[in-house]
Amino acid sequence: MDAAARATLIHARLRTVFPHPEPALVHHNAYELLVATVLAAQCTDARVNTVTPGFFSRWPDPSSLAQADVAAVEGVVHATGFFRQKAKNLVAAAKLLMARHEGRIPASMAELTALPGVARKTANIVLSNALGLNVGIAVDTHVRRLAFRMGLTTSENPVIIEKDLMPLFPRAAYGEINHLLVLFGREVCKARKPRCDSCVLDDICPKLGV
Repeated sequence: MDAAARATLIHARLRTVFPHPEPALVHHNAYELLVATVLAAQCTDARVNTVTPGFFSRWPDPSSLAQADVAAVEGVVHATGFFRQKAKNLVAAAKLLMARHEGRIPASMAELTALPGVARKTANIVLSNALGLNVGIAVDTHVRRLAFRMGLTTSENPVIIEKDLMPLFPRAAYGEINHLLVLFGREVCKARKPRCDSCVLDDICPKLGV
């Protein structure tokens, strides 16, 4: 079975397991999702969700965040780890949003990745989930692991992995693919002890590296 055929089956079967895949990060608009995704780097979504309510009560939009004291932001996001760099990037990104985009979240990959602390993964998440634009597939630690394990890529480079995955799935499903693989990676296809015996993909997965 080639990668394209396997990808089609993976998508169909995972949709039966997770019929309503959604982002785990709580957000109400593109700005909130951008901030939450930046904070989620090297941190669990669950922990980020405990931090963001307080964050957004103080800085509800790019305008307020652009004027924030970086030390104050550090104090609020401390629990997410790497808090100094995250706070610095978030304030700098907010200033750039005000200067270049009148406080709006831009709807393009190039403009989003020009913001401090925003790489393709974060941009893809914001574009697909908050702006309804499927430009690429967000490659996080789960997607990276599963794409290799399932024989959909031979690379460990997130940029190359994304390029390998995009032709295998319909463009309209790019955002959904990320959610499905993340959920599956958390619940079934775990890093150290994948639950192959109860996996809906057991008969088609090459189990590379397992």
